[in-house]
Amino acid sequence: MTKNELREKYKGLRNNLSSDALEDLSLAISNQLLKLPIWDYSFYHIFLPIEEQKEVNTEYILNILSGKDKNILISKSDFKTGNMTHFLLTDSTVIKKNAYNIPEPVDGIEISNDKIEVVFIPLLAFDKTGNRVGYGKGFYDKFLSNCKPGTLKIGLSFFEAENEISDVFDGDIGLDYCVTPLTIFSIK
Repeated sequence: MTKNELREKYKGLRNNLSSDALEDLSLAISNQLLKLPIWDYSFYHIFLPIEEQKEVNTEYILNILSGKDKNILISKSDFKTGNMTHFLLTDSTVIKKNAYNIPEPVDGIEISNDKIEVVFIPLLAFDKTGNRVGYGKGFYDKFLSNCKPGTLKIGLSFFEAENEISDVFDGDIGLDYCVTPLTIFSIK
């Protein structure tokens, strides 16, 4: 299937999830993450979910990271340039939703891409070879292409892998892992 076909399919599937199902699936994903060999790093980038899009609730992952005393980074998106700026999440970080309902830090301590070691990535769909489908704006491709080599890229999905995304191109940045409520896909 093409990216656009997959976007439609998975937006529909996510819209059909109840609030209870969304929470249960999000918790299952966070429990699966504990099985990965990713916990010896220091700087973890995570997204704050767009509730209206029924994205994975990352609060459970935030609790794990906080409990392990990790540096947690969240982003602010610039829709004019397609760039993301990353900020350290602290007790004093003020979060506000932007015009697209994305929760973002108002300001804070900016952290450069070269410090980031693990990135948790929102997505709509992915395939067995690590290709992913997001909303199509290219924010994560641009961000990930500027991370240092070896940065772990971990997709989070409520649903299992597609066999293939048919319209992948050279600029698409693939995943190292994708974690679902039932499966850990190791794609290296």
